[in-house]
Amino acid sequence: MHPEQIQTLIEQGLPGARAEVIGPDGVHFEARVICAAFSGKLPLARHRMVYATLGELMGGAIHALSLRTLTPEEAARA
Repeated sequence: MHPEQIQTLIEQGLPGARAEVIGPDGVHFEARVICAAFSGKLPLARHRMVYATLGELMGGAIHALSLRTLTPEEAARA
């Protein structure tokens, strides 16, 4: 897997989302995802939303994914 592929899947699965993904070894990745749909949701629910965009790739082609999920407002403050 390439980080760009994961970024595309996340952004297609969460309309309006912006994702930044890094993962130099091709199996362990880190992503920062900014999405208005995260508003009012706890971190676990946000992570589930992102995992849903990746489906069966999780635990397979994507061995590990560390997530930082933010609303646009939270990202502006960070």
